[in-house]
Amino acid sequence: MRQTPNANIPWQIQFVTRVFLLLLGQEAWKAGVCAADGLTRRHVFHLLTTDVLMSLSDPALLPILTRIAESLERIAPPPPPAPNFDAADGFLWHASAQDRDRGVLQPVGRINRIPLDLLVGIDHIRDILVDNTRRFAEGHTANNVLLWGARGMGKSSLVKAAHGAMIAKGFPLKLIELHREDIESLPALMNLLRPAPYRFILFCDDLSFDAGENAYKSLKAVLDGGIEGRPDNVLFYATSNRRHLLPRDMMENEKSTAINPNEAVEEKVSLSDRFGLWLGVHKCSQDEYLAMIDAYAAHFGLDMPVAEMHHEALEWSTTRGSRAGRVAWQYINDLAGRLGKKIEG
Repeated sequence: MRQTPNANIPWQIQFVTRVFLLLLGQEAWKAGVCAADGLTRRHVFHLLTTDVLMSLSDPALLPILTRIAESLERIAPPPPPAPNFDAADGFLWHASAQDRDRGVLQPVGRINRIPLDLLVGIDHIRDILVDNTRRFAEGHTANNVLLWGARGMGKSSLVKAAHGAMIAKGFPLKLIELHREDIESLPALMNLLRPAPYRFILFCDDLSFDAGENAYKSLKAVLDGGIEGRPDNVLFYATSNRRHLLPRDMMENEKSTAINPNEAVEEKVSLSDRFGLWLGVHKCSQDEYLAMIDAYAAHFGLDMPVAEMHHEALEWSTTRGSRAGRVAWQYINDLAGRLGKKIEG
């Protein structure tokens, strides 16, 4: 049987206390403990009338209301600092875990990247990406870009290198990296960037979605389709091992259970359609792999006979089970360490 409110405590104080618990998001309220005292969310709705609000102005309640107001001020998170876009060329976006409408941009003093001319074996897509980035940096229209394909072939390195090339040319272009888990906070980030006097590339590395995740719907609306639209000073670059960002079994499962299979698949792949440029990166040949090794060795001044270095590099790739830019870079790091050379990148 439902209990009645405690008769020894004025109902106004009980009401304010319960509202305070509601604002705090207490589990006790969510579990219905307050309902056992005869005060439910429905009661709160009906009690929020002009007469009740006027009765709360009773001077006897002022100390209680003051303490509640002060407590709310203490637990309220401070407003995030205004971003200083002059602090760096690159930033990391950290969305608030409690509120997706809030977040902080952390300046990155030094962006980890390698020179553009060291990205060997992906010349064609490199030129396309750099041209798209240059047009955007100059203030012209450009496309969102999805770089997809083989792992370790320099997709993320290419994005950072293209941005670095624009900085070297004097364009005030900012690179902002956000994690896949923070995709749902994109509208809040867009609101921060929209009025800024800079142009921004939002970069999400290894973007993909698994079964049961709905964050991709938020990304679709932000990229193209929302009534507000993407800000003119923002582009979105993403890398993924999946061409459509969703696993094949997820799309096949949707197709097998949907009333209209074709519509189900269309809804899933429509996310990748929001990217105007699809740039596919494929596995490299042995000659391309060795060309990467030679380019790195020449750039960092690693002195070793070519035949011996190629033999070691091929053996290194065999033990890794792959020939890719990442594998070449790992071998160069090992070689530099053995030669007592320091490299940065």
